[in-house]
Amino acid sequence: FLYNRDAPPILAASLIHAAIDEVLQTDLSAFKKQSVEEEEEGDQVQELISFLLSVLDGGSLQRCFFNKLRDICCEWQKLLPSLKSLKRFLLISSHAIRNIRRKMEDRHVLLPEFNQLFGLSDDIDRAYFAVFDGHGGVDAANYAATHLHVNVALHKEFLKNPTEALKDAFQQTDEMFLFKAKRERLRSGTTGVSALIVGNRLHIAWVGDSQVMLVQQGKAVTLMEPHKPEREDERMRIEALGGCVTYVDCWRVNGTLAVSRAIGDIYQKPYISGSADGNSFELTGSEDYLLLACDGFFDAIRPDEVVDLVLGHLMQNKGDGFKAAERLVASAKENGSNDNITVVLVFLRDPQDILADCLGDPKNLSADEGAEDSSFNFFSSEVNIQSDSHPMTKS
Repeated sequence: FLYNRDAPPILAASLIHAAIDEVLQTDLSAFKKQSVEEEEEGDQVQELISFLLSVLDGGSLQRCFFNKLRDICCEWQKLLPSLKSLKRFLLISSHAIRNIRRKMEDRHVLLPEFNQLFGLSDDIDRAYFAVFDGHGGVDAANYAATHLHVNVALHKEFLKNPTEALKDAFQQTDEMFLFKAKRERLRSGTTGVSALIVGNRLHIAWVGDSQVMLVQQGKAVTLMEPHKPEREDERMRIEALGGCVTYVDCWRVNGTLAVSRAIGDIYQKPYISGSADGNSFELTGSEDYLLLACDGFFDAIRPDEVVDLVLGHLMQNKGDGFKAAERLVASAKENGSNDNITVVLVFLRDPQDILADCLGDPKNLSADEGAEDSSFNFFSSEVNIQSDSHPMTKS
């Protein structure tokens, strides 16, 4: 609503936080629609039971929110509060296509204004990005894209241990969606990968085969291992629970799903786990960009190819990285991907500087040569970096 009225993102996020804060200070019992009986007590997380005992009328609550938003806009027109922007350089390029699939079941979230959205006023930069790849319907992906970052921000350990907050938020979001899925008879599920930048730390968490990778000084850096049934530890976990991993055109859990962890998939629990893995890495300032994408991309494009494609795009566009994600999505489709494709590319350095560093290396081709053929191999090395297992004081 605010973006469509050309509100700058930092202003939009700040307005949203202020309006929600006002709503939460009102008596929400006025919006209660009906009571929900407590069924199978003990099977749900205690916090969920207390929250879901009442269902609020969405229409009335929405009107209340927009009234609060209007009042705050009128106040801020008279005196605009100080809005603190990110000190870190971030340029975001994102693109998503349905491809030849009947439905678009991917969702992605871009929140460089994480601090403003949740009213965090310290001097630590925070930005959040996520990609969700739904299957069996879009309900789980929609739900995760709406709730996961909120569960992160409201986690009791969020400031002290953001990696744990990210991991726990996946589990909490899974439990919340399973409650909804049981009540509404929803069968869908979604993989997910999220990245939270906090100061000079990168925190990641994931379930399933959506992935995040880093490019540092022109080299692809592996940050994670996707959850696939053929992984030995995943196969052993599934079989220990009484499930099986079989090959039906690819390795599948109980002959159905080709991922071993996901949010949702109520009829495949506990074999399909909602428990996320996570990691934390130090950012030194030498990182070029972060890339998050679904398996529709990574099944068609190798990490080292990402480096070549992005650099080729920058050379052809004189360092303009705004549409680099479109180039990556198009390349995945050209390479035979038939799946939904979503790519989120977060430049951590100015693309102009990345291009200048490349062209300053005599081993690389000139800009004119690169423009003629963007398929040449700039870098062929892919490296793994070890994570710092010590949690960082976080925001």
